[in-house]
Amino acid sequence: MSMRKVMKCNEAAAWAAKLAKPKVVAAFPITPSTLVPEKISEFIADGEMDAEFIKVESEHSAISACVGASAAGVRAFTATASQGLALMHEVLFIAAGMRLPIVIAIGNRSLSAPINIWNDWQDSISERDTGWMQFYAENNQEALDLILIAFKVAEDERVLLPAMVGFDAFILTHTVEPVEIPDQEVVDEFLGEYVPKHAYLDPVKPITQGALGFPAHYMEARYTVWEAMENARQVIAEAFDEFEKKFGRRYHMIEEYKTDDAEVILLTMGSLAGTLKDFVDKKREEGVKIGAAKMTVYRPFPVEEFRALAKKAKVLAILEKDISFGIGGAVFADAGRVLVNEKEKPILLDFIIGLGGRDVTFENLEDVVEISKKALEGEKVEEVNWIGLRKEIL
Repeated sequence: MSMRKVMKCNEAAAWAAKLAKPKVVAAFPITPSTLVPEKISEFIADGEMDAEFIKVESEHSAISACVGASAAGVRAFTATASQGLALMHEVLFIAAGMRLPIVIAIGNRSLSAPINIWNDWQDSISERDTGWMQFYAENNQEALDLILIAFKVAEDERVLLPAMVGFDAFILTHTVEPVEIPDQEVVDEFLGEYVPKHAYLDPVKPITQGALGFPAHYMEARYTVWEAMENARQVIAEAFDEFEKKFGRRYHMIEEYKTDDAEVILLTMGSLAGTLKDFVDKKREEGVKIGAAKMTVYRPFPVEEFRALAKKAKVLAILEKDISFGIGGAVFADAGRVLVNEKEKPILLDFIIGLGGRDVTFENLEDVVEISKKALEGEKVEEVNWIGLRKEIL
């Protein structure tokens, strides 16, 4: 039977790892995700989890150990954040290129400098081109669920790519909420026993892994990663369907909230989605036709779902906790690519918000709506807008 416990999101991620039964967990502590491996180490020490816990000297070593474990043919898991994820950067490419279905829990935190331990998405967004799938959780329950789904998709033979699941630093990682912990037997049915498709050690059937790629072969190797990421869209949809049947909770690549008659739609990811829903309810009571949408999956980018959402809006406002210097937000740039050849499309606006853990208030969201209304009325506005700047200290 499933059970409900009140827990921090970090604990929920650890419970997800316990339920997934990885054989190797390698980790180096970093704020705000330290509690994830700490809790896992407790599970292992108490005999509740059969896994090898590897204490390493850096995040680079943590992901390297996971690569070695996955290449040897076992399920592997780790957790990190911010500078730790950045330190893993070169090995993230290796994991994807070797088609190793590792899963990382990310307590999304800003990057230095200046040093900041609070939330934005710059850490995982900066790794969007490594070949890893990316999921973003709105709350603690979603973090647990999405880690299980990430393993399911990553290990599918049509995909075989690693995945990261992000949840907002402190807003989620250290906040307690009721979380339903699924029954182990049902999770076992959902995930199945891990059987490596190509990565294992067998002296009878030797293989080469991580070999040198000459120009005659390298491009084709990269194409297979592209192809796998394209395949992931269908596999994610199937995993969402199966998850709903087994656990009763439904996930979407893009979840919509009161969008059918909305002139302005606010799109975001992570915990900010909950704030947007409350704000939409308030504005609806005031007679303002706005809606909200949450992107649960960022890589692979939900192309068709995004196009369908865009058709409903006159103004599509993207609120994101990241910045790609020289172009705007990363989600905004991707959205522009998706809509570039569409004949009918909304006004697309970008709002950089909440960086470094700054609170996103209803007052900030009023500013977003006000700028969006001006664009709707034909007034020229900036495409990229920084919301909540303290101009007195600039």
